[in-house]
Amino acid sequence: MSPSQWRANGVVERIGDYQLFAIEGGSKQAPKLLLIHGFPTSSWDWAPMWDALCERFHCLAIDMLGFGWSSKPKHHHYSILEQADLITTLARRRGFGQCHVLAHDYGDTVAQELLARSNHGQSNMLALRSLCFLNGGLFPETHRARVVQKLLNSSVGWLIAKAINYKRFANAMRSICSPGSLDDAELEALWEIIIVNDGHTLGHRLIRYIDERKTHRERWVGALQNTPTPLRVVNGALDPVSGAHMVARYRELVADADVVALADAGHYPQLETPQAVLDAYFDFHDARLT
Repeated sequence: MSPSQWRANGVVERIGDYQLFAIEGGSKQAPKLLLIHGFPTSSWDWAPMWDALCERFHCLAIDMLGFGWSSKPKHHHYSILEQADLITTLARRRGFGQCHVLAHDYGDTVAQELLARSNHGQSNMLALRSLCFLNGGLFPETHRARVVQKLLNSSVGWLIAKAINYKRFANAMRSICSPGSLDDAELEALWEIIIVNDGHTLGHRLIRYIDERKTHRERWVGALQNTPTPLRVVNGALDPVSGAHMVARYRELVADADVVALADAGHYPQLETPQAVLDAYFDFHDARLT
């Protein structure tokens, strides 16, 4: 689906003071699958895999606060904990209290918080039946932030956010994805969604997740190490931010690590090699969860 078709097929729901965009698909009798996108994009990241996922799952994809077509408060202190709260509220409202999760990048960190809550059996939280991570900073010590990310997370971040335009965005995306995997049309569509309600000017506020990963490392890494929930990592090995080096650390810290390395993909494997991601995810579901 194009961004306009994706938006037309979704709804906007009010959660407290904010409105969150969500799109749902598949049979309501199928297993529930919650999809959590990354930074700085949106739920449309899942569009290349959406139809195939909806053939097997009842799917829910949400634009997190500050992203896509959801509310983008200008002076907000965005946090992973709040994103987890909002996703939990909306997911439970839509009948996804027990669900599988497929997450990417920033969404991986949100999913780690959801996993920590699920592990502790907290009431009114999501009960995770499985969790699959795509490329993301599961460990702060292996996250190799790009120069623009470091600048956004500095005292001049607000200036950097204002200076980001389509050309800079496209160049940054090409630098973290496999060569030639994203064409101009895809990049323009991603940018079209980012700039809704001046979302591109919020990068310095959303990027604070980098510091949160350090603050909450024990909780979020511990969630991976001490969980009964089946886990898999599907990783684009060419990713300079969270690629093969992150997988090596995952194998060191997580017992019986279940990893699928995609040799020809970078940071956005769901856009670069969607069929390979689908194959790896369906294999995980069939081998471990049925």
